[in-house]
Amino acid sequence: MQPKDDFRDQRVVVTGGTGALGKAVVAGLVARGAVCHVSWLFETELEDFPRHDRVALHRVDCSDESQVEAFFAGQGQLSASLHIVGGFAMQGVTDTSLADFSRQLNLNAATCFLCCREAVRTMRAHGGGRIVNVASRVALEPTPGMLAYSTAKGAVASITRALAAEVLTDRILVNAVAPSIMDTPANRAAMPDADFGSWPSVEAVARAILFLASPANAVSSGTVLPVYGHA
Repeated sequence: MQPKDDFRDQRVVVTGGTGALGKAVVAGLVARGAVCHVSWLFETELEDFPRHDRVALHRVDCSDESQVEAFFAGQGQLSASLHIVGGFAMQGVTDTSLADFSRQLNLNAATCFLCCREAVRTMRAHGGGRIVNVASRVALEPTPGMLAYSTAKGAVASITRALAAEVLTDRILVNAVAPSIMDTPANRAAMPDADFGSWPSVEAVARAILFLASPANAVSSGTVLPVYGHA
C-alpha cells in the first residue's frame, strides 16, 4: 500500500524552491517520489542548487502576472502547489518609504495571490489539489520594526483563509505555515548572538509543508500553522 505522505509520480510546483527552505522542501518531495517544477529568478540561486532528473527549473518572476499565468498554464494536473517565494526587510515605520512598503507587499502578498489564483485555475480543471503558502510568525504576533513585512505576511495568512473557504467545494485544500526565524547560514550570520537552538530548522518547516501538501492531509484547510521551534 502506498504511504499517505507519498508523492510518487505526482507533479508539484514549488515557487522559490532554490532558497534555503525551498531546497529542503524539494529534497523532501524528491525523496517521496514527486516530480517537481521549481521557479527561480536570479542566476545566483542556481549556484548551489542540487540538480535532479525529477526536478525541472523554470525562470519565473512570480510578481509578474503574465509570467505566472504562462508557468501554471504549462503544468497540467497538479497534486500540490507550494508557494515559498518571498522577501524580508526590517525597518522602523518612520524609515519605511511607500516604495519599501509596496516592495514587501509585492514580494510576499502579490506573488502569493498570483500563484494561488493560477494554481486554483489548474486544479479546478483536474479535480482538486493542495496549496500551501508561507506566512510568518510576525503575521500572527507582530514584532516592532517589521511593519511592512508583517503586513505583507499577514496578507498571505488572509489570502490563505479566504481562499480555503472559496475553493473547498472544488476539492482544493489551502493552508499555510508560519515559521519563526529559521536556522539558516544567512540568519546565523545576520544574528550571531542569537540562540540558534531555539530556531526551527528548514527541514522541520519543510516537513510541516509536506504534510499539509500530502494525501495524509485529508481534511485540514484554512489553517495557518505556527512552526516556531523552541522559541
